[in-house]
Amino acid sequence: MNPRILLPIVAGIAVVLYVAFGMAAEPAMPSISTDKTMTTNGVKHSIPLEKIRGGGPPRDGIPSIDSPVFESADKQSIPDSDVVIGLYINGESRAYPLSILVWHEIVNDVVGGTPVSVTYCPLCYTNQVFERVIDGQIVEFGTSGKLYNSNLLMYDRLTESYWSQALGEAVKGELTGSVLELVPFDVITWGDWKKLHPDTLVLSTETGHARAYGVDPYGDYYTNPNLFFPVENKDDRLHLKEIVIGFYLGDEYKAYTQRDIEAEIIISDSVGGVPLVLVSLYEQNMRAFERTINGDTLDFES
Repeated sequence: MNPRILLPIVAGIAVVLYVAFGMAAEPAMPSISTDKTMTTNGVKHSIPLEKIRGGGPPRDGIPSIDSPVFESADKQSIPDSDVVIGLYINGESRAYPLSILVWHEIVNDVVGGTPVSVTYCPLCYTNQVFERVIDGQIVEFGTSGKLYNSNLLMYDRLTESYWSQALGEAVKGELTGSVLELVPFDVITWGDWKKLHPDTLVLSTETGHARAYGVDPYGDYYTNPNLFFPVENKDDRLHLKEIVIGFYLGDEYKAYTQRDIEAEIIISDSVGGVPLVLVSLYEQNMRAFERTINGDTLDFES
């Protein structure tokens, strides 16, 4: 029996830790709307409507990629140091460079027969991959042009409900309270990903949109001390833009910085009574497993 992977590999900025969770496929992600679904003027919602903010571009002003084109690894010229979201599903591997995602934020795709939405919010560095099936129906997601706590609010093109990209939960509209199934993924450099998956396909810049791929429109936002949009919870224990991996298990929230995991290589801990091991073997990459097999808790050392 293999250790259970608890966590898609998700990074988030510490200032928005509570909306930068990297949650387990099982147990399910926490619902931010438990017993808190409200109706205002006929609209269902689980977050305060007045705290939903416009991000600048209108709905679909940041266009999702709905018919992605892929290339083989040997035809792609992106630098090995560039970061990608990597998927491996049913024997099929694909990579989605953040240098492309930063311009689109959502890729609607099918990988290994599984309909997925690969998502990235540059404002809080949350990376999430969801199975894009609602009540048995395959749906597409797009950018709503709205934010909540500086995090992307997606919308589904079935009901036009708003979804928190960080939590994968509908927070406004008909589907409020519904939660998407998470798909495990890696955040890793392109060089390391193609070594691990030499047969991988990689998202092409042939997106149908004219964008300056390779140029990040956010500049030094990821390292400077400023936020473009306000957040409710700030914590001065870490730099505002510190990259963390976050857990919510049982009733406990806990975050680990990427730099600590990379420095230690292996960290054994428990969250909400669940024994975990966090591992970083590659630059930019973090993985987490439940360190229990057949009822026995394992200890790991680097």
